[in-house]
Amino acid sequence: MAETLTPQEKELLLKLARQSLSEGVGGTQPQPLDMAELPEALRQPGATFVTLTRRGELRGCVGTLEAYQPLAEDVREHALAAALADYRFPPVTPVELPELEIEISRLTQPTPLEYADGEDLLKRLRPGVDGVIIRDGPRRATFLPQVWEKLPDAAQFLDHLCAKMGVEPGVWRYRKMKVFTYQVEEFHETR
Repeated sequence: MAETLTPQEKELLLKLARQSLSEGVGGTQPQPLDMAELPEALRQPGATFVTLTRRGELRGCVGTLEAYQPLAEDVREHALAAALADYRFPPVTPVELPELEIEISRLTQPTPLEYADGEDLLKRLRPGVDGVIIRDGPRRATFLPQVWEKLPDAAQFLDHLCAKMGVEPGVWRYRKMKVFTYQVEEFHETR
């Protein structure tokens, strides 16, 4: 992520996400994007998570950790997946659409975090700044930096992340796992 997006580029991405939701939840096929009409920054590869909330409660969150397609397409794909394919929730219904709020998190490239042991890991994390990925064999899980707002204690943050990955909370204290960090440029709809 070389530069931050302009307010106009952020607004366009939010509009594309909203359109993708409306079309997909409404049962119509999303229209192809005319990439030539988009600003250059939205045509560049980008990795995003799209988070949907309803009345302040999480309603869906889906994304990717690595850029593999144009930023605009990534946002559209993950907006629709957050509405229809987040395994934690039933699919969004058309009745819910007006109440959904969209948040987009544009990720930097994850970088390995070197650490000696569990205590050292706690010291190296930057609450509120870093998104964290933990990997243990084939399993992996991530929390966006925004999760620090609900889990500000680094040990609790890692415990919940382990649980999300499907291993015992606290395993990070005695077993060294691969840890990566990343940052996000976060923006959301204003209502």
